[in-house]
This record gives sequence, structure tokens and C-alpha cells, in this order.
Amino acid sequence: MRTAKIVRNTTETKIHIEVNLDGTGSYDISTGIGFLDHMVEQFSRHSLIDVVMKVDGDLHIDQHHTTEDSAIALGQALAQAMGDKAGIGRYGNVYSPMDETLSRVALDISGRPFLVWRAGFSQEKLGEWDTELIEHWFHSVAQAAGITLHVELIYGQNNHHICESIYKGFARAMRSAVELDPRKGNAVPSTKGQLGG
Repeated sequence: MRTAKIVRNTTETKIHIEVNLDGTGSYDISTGIGFLDHMVEQFSRHSLIDVVMKVDGDLHIDQHHTTEDSAIALGQALAQAMGDKAGIGRYGNVYSPMDETLSRVALDISGRPFLVWRAGFSQEKLGEWDTELIEHWFHSVAQAAGITLHVELIYGQNNHHICESIYKGFARAMRSAVELDPRKGNAVPSTKGQLGG
């Protein structure tokens, strides 16, 4: 079973996360930020990665620590569940349409974290979530999981659609990247014999 559990407690947040890479897309998400819950639910459902995420954060200050720390813990859980990454597809590349919006997400589970972000929002909040934190969420996940991640909004107007299109694209790209390829057997998908470094 490619599963992991992360417990991360600081003075700013208390986090419990579980993932199953070979799941069915079931989820149990509670971060205290409704729109973030909705996006992590979309990630789980469309990646088929089961996710439990429970966060008790210092929302009386702002949403930054809850957003960042939950993303770090999710990235750590994904990395732990992948182990040595033997047999995975490694790459994912998805065009993600949602009504008038089209985004593209391409990623490589390379062990070399990097984010290229070419997207933006025309309003400051989605629900109660600060839209400036969305890029930061993806940066934190990529860093913690060791993912080279490229996110591009090709076009779109509705901010809800833009965000959801990106999360669904990330989910489908991750699904392709973490799925086991039977032709690879137990081989690590790198001529170096390992990923990262």
C-alpha cells in the first residue's frame, strides 16, 4: 500500500494528513477555510488519491499559516507515500477546461522542486480565501513533494473557474504521474537510478 500519514504540530497550526495513492478519490477535508476545503476535495476526487486533511490553524491572525502548512504537510505525505518512486509514470501534463476557462498543468516528480506560475486572479478573495495564497499553496506542495510544477492560465475570466480548473488539472496530472506503469516494473524512472539531487 502506497500510503502515508503526517502529523505536523507547531505553535501556528496542528495538522493531521493521510494519503493513499492507490485510492478511489475519497476525502475528509477540514481546514477551516471553506474554499481551500473545496479545492483539496477536487484534488482528491480527480487524482483518485484518498486524502484526509484536518487542520486547526491560527485563523484569528490570517489564513497564511493554515494554507502554507497544510500544503507542506500534503506534499510531505505524497513524497512519503511514493517512497523511492519505483515504477511511477513520473510525468503528467493536462489541459483543464472549465466553461470559459482553460488552464494547463505540467509536472515532473523529479525530486527537484520548482514552480513556474503563470496565472492570476482579478479579485482578492474566493469565498473567504485570499487569492494571493493560491500560488503559495502550489509552491509549498511542490517544494515538499519534490515536484517540478508548471501552471499556466491560458485564458479565463471567472475567478472560481480559474482556480478550480487549475486544481483539477493538477489532480489529473498527479494521477498520471503517480500511477504505476506495469512496463516499468520496479525500475525508478531515471537513467541515474534515483530521482532528485
